[in-house]
Amino acid sequence: MAQTYDIHETYQFNYDRGPFLDFAPRAENETDDSPKPPFPLTPALSPGKREARSSVSLPESALRGSMGKKPPEFPTPLKEFLGLKVRSRLGIAAGILLNSKWVAAYAGLGFDVLTYKTVRSSHRPCYALPNWVFVEDHGKASGPVFTTEPDFSNPENVTSAVCFGMPSMAPEVWRPDVRRAKESLADGQILVVSVVATPPDAASPDDVAADFCRCAEWAVAAGADIIEANFSCPNVCSAEGTIYHDADLSGQIAQRIRSSIGKTPLLIKIGDFGTPGRLEKFLQAVDGSANGITLLNCIIRPVLCPDGHPAFGEQFRSVGVAGRAIHGPSVDIVRSAVEITARDGLSLSIVAVGGASRISDIDDFFSAGASAVLMASAPMYLPGLASEAKHLHPEW
Repeated sequence: MAQTYDIHETYQFNYDRGPFLDFAPRAENETDDSPKPPFPLTPALSPGKREARSSVSLPESALRGSMGKKPPEFPTPLKEFLGLKVRSRLGIAAGILLNSKWVAAYAGLGFDVLTYKTVRSSHRPCYALPNWVFVEDHGKASGPVFTTEPDFSNPENVTSAVCFGMPSMAPEVWRPDVRRAKESLADGQILVVSVVATPPDAASPDDVAADFCRCAEWAVAAGADIIEANFSCPNVCSAEGTIYHDADLSGQIAQRIRSSIGKTPLLIKIGDFGTPGRLEKFLQAVDGSANGITLLNCIIRPVLCPDGHPAFGEQFRSVGVAGRAIHGPSVDIVRSAVEITARDGLSLSIVAVGGASRISDIDDFFSAGASAVLMASAPMYLPGLASEAKHLHPEW
């Protein structure tokens, strides 16, 4: 199966050399004069077919600046998202857009709300391999999932589990790179920068808030259109991965970030609470400081090898699962959040993430009341999904 991120290579390898864009072999009856679809191909290559992989190398002319031009704009009417004009409310969640090269490549593929992968105030390496595996849930909504080879003929059905540990380049690397990412976008495309605190041991709530603010201010200065504060990560053992469980602390940090970034829109990314009551308390706590909520940051489940051993080691027996297996629960949680905000009169937009790999999946989220739909793992093997969706649904 074609993948723009090579899960068998290290995070640094993909950061330096990716994204890898594959193209389906020409059909037997296809010629150079054959009609082409109005959107990029979304290939699903069988294991027996040759995969011609090439790393994206963007020339200066692909970047906006004194020597270059913007990528072409897509012929869809402008919409509004968090007060900003966008070509579509379709994008990519924090995850595979590792740097400006990844942002520029996916912007060229038609994704319009692009989230730069979570950054920190200091360098944090990625966990060692394996850190991304394909899994199967055997039709069960809870309990363990098991590592497997994906169905190469149906990439939209893929489920995977990721255990990166929220890596980040040092600020002296990511700050100028965020600016390059912003400069690569066309009109109607916006850059979200995901930030997280890196608290030392025994850090106070004030220390955590201050570090969030530091990263957010740096990101805004580098050109971020929107800040996303990541209050949830299922794959770290430190406190920054579970902030959203404490509604009062979340409200305090959100208020501090709001004060530090002025009028720049603020999203807060969260995971599953398990009960609507806890979700409601959180939403009430951050309302007035945040402009919106990004959910869902994976669903935590045990990830095991077929022999029962944890795929990522005993320390990370349960990690974040993404893809097909979490789509249904994610839609339910998004719908619940939308209903709470409407009932309680909250001024929060709900940004949906969770297993969107088909046009019908995107429609599920918009029908549930989402303001935007971001894809997480699907663009890795379905890079043309946004362009296809915009062709079929220009109103999105």
